[in-house]
Amino acid sequence: MEIRTLRYFLAMAREENMSRAAELLHVTQPTLSRALKALEAELGRKLFTRHSFSIALTEEGVLLRKRAEDLVSMADKIGQEFLSLDDITGGDLYFGLAESWQIRHLAREIREFRKIYPDIRYHIISGDTEQVTEKLDKGLLDFAAIFEIPDERKYLCIPFPEADYFGAVFPADSKLAEKDCVTAEDLAGLPLFTSPQSWENDIRPWAENRFSQLRLEGSFRLAYNGSLFAREGLGILLTLNSLVDTSPESGLVFRPLCPHLPMKIFLIWNKYQSFTPIAERFLKQIKASFAGE
Repeated sequence: MEIRTLRYFLAMAREENMSRAAELLHVTQPTLSRALKALEAELGRKLFTRHSFSIALTEEGVLLRKRAEDLVSMADKIGQEFLSLDDITGGDLYFGLAESWQIRHLAREIREFRKIYPDIRYHIISGDTEQVTEKLDKGLLDFAAIFEIPDERKYLCIPFPEADYFGAVFPADSKLAEKDCVTAEDLAGLPLFTSPQSWENDIRPWAENRFSQLRLEGSFRLAYNGSLFAREGLGILLTLNSLVDTSPESGLVFRPLCPHLPMKIFLIWNKYQSFTPIAERFLKQIKASFAGE
């Protein structure tokens, strides 16, 4: 199975049209058709359902699409790494980042790093711990920023200089707005929004014996989307400080949870990872900077 063939497959999956995919790939339609038929024959599975004017993925095609995206991304990253081996002014850095106000520290380090290495290119994906560590484990990322204490068997890490903390976001006219902080008792029976990861790993131990009285109305991986539902009075968003606009104009307020629920964030990388020269230099800088904060 060739990377080129997987690129053909992904183009077809995106365009759902043979002629458009062939045009984007700069190949003829017969060439593309033969390559995809050979791929189906190699895998022994039908990957596309052909209609009059379009082509759709089968269930097997959907499975291959996810695997192919990872493989092609890996091939691209390897190519960039070798191109940058002799490049002392640039290269590519790949990050997977949780949502956090502390990411500003990482942004500052990239800004300072570019003053020394002006040709670096950085690539950012966002997600929760499960999403970014999956890509880190596959070698698609150089670094990830996560909230969970890293598995020391797999990762090395440095903590960010500061911690975030959990709170509740709700309309400013709510009775809870009169409080300085919000307890599990205050939230009992009310509709709540948060991420699945936070619900199990953070809110459950925080609420202790009152957790059974809490009701998860809906789950959001992105705090901004959850805040829109909170603004409409559909529930209370449990999220980290500074992720949601709670200015007077927003109609929302943020109140910290009590007891206080701090969240430390870590920059992690694979324990036995082979870095490109530019990634090695960046890690050296950020270790020195974070240690001095």
